[in-house]
Formats: sequence, structure tokens, C-alpha cells
Amino acid sequence: MTVEEYNKAVEAYADNLYRFVVKNLKDEHMSGDIIQDTFEKLWVKLEDVSASKVRSYLFAAAYHTMIDYIRKEKRYAGLDHTIEQEQAHDMQYSDLGELLDRAVQNLPEDQKAVVMLRDYEGYSYREISDITGLSESQVKVYIYRARVYLKYYIGSVEQVI
Repeated sequence: MTVEEYNKAVEAYADNLYRFVVKNLKDEHMSGDIIQDTFEKLWVKLEDVSASKVRSYLFAAAYHTMIDYIRKEKRYAGLDHTIEQEQAHDMQYSDLGELLDRAVQNLPEDQKAVVMLRDYEGYSYREISDITGLSESQVKVYIYRARVYLKYYIGSVEQVI
């Protein structure tokens, strides 16, 4: 990959990467740091990454950096500190986007990441498998479980509207 191709990759993928990470973390500053680290990793491996594979490389690097950050934060939070999560939606909302966002935030990190890659970024199961390091069948299982949870959380359409 050349420096010119690197610059084109920054222009083409920085916004999508940032959106993916910030939707998972809900922390704009940390998301910016993760994206910066991701592009730094690409710069270090500039000669090893082909221009045709740069998108997958960037999303994989951002995903792994984000997971490392989440694990580090959980370690600092302590094992006895628990956060109570809502298991079902029982109030009426008119903003489906807000409801869906809240439901996605309640998903386990692996499920949240694969759903975001599949439904928000449009990656195929194989691409998600390459990015996350999970098997393709495990990606499908995580997406299925996440969608079942989201369906349960949101409830009926009548409740939402």
C-alpha cells in the first residue's frame, strides 16, 4: 500500500469506523482515540496491507482495539460492581430509534459488535468472521441471539407506536 492509498483510506473509512466504535462505546473521546490507534496500526503495517483489503483490516483493528478497551474497563470496574439491565420493554415510546438504541446497548459486547457490523455497516457473515476472529457459524449464532433479544425487548409494534 502506498502513502497515497493510505490517505484515501483515511478519507474513505474514518467516518464509518468512528460511527461503528462510538455506537458500541457511547464515548466520543475514547472512540476517537481508538480510531487514531487503528490508523496508526495501519501506518505501521503499511507495506503488509494491500489496498484491496484495507477496509477489512481497519474494521478488524478497530474491533480488536475496542474489545481490549472494554476488557480493560471491566477489569477496573471490579467484579462485585454490577449494573442492573432492563430485560424487557414495557413502556410506550414514539421514538423507535431511541428504543432500538437502548436495546442494542443492553446486548453483550460480542453480540453488539456483530449486529453493528452486519446491520449498520452491511458486512457479510464471512467478513464479520474475518474481522472478529469468530467462526462464521458463531457469527450467525450471535446475530440470531441478538435479534431475538431485540425482538423481545422492543415487544409488539403496537406498544412502540
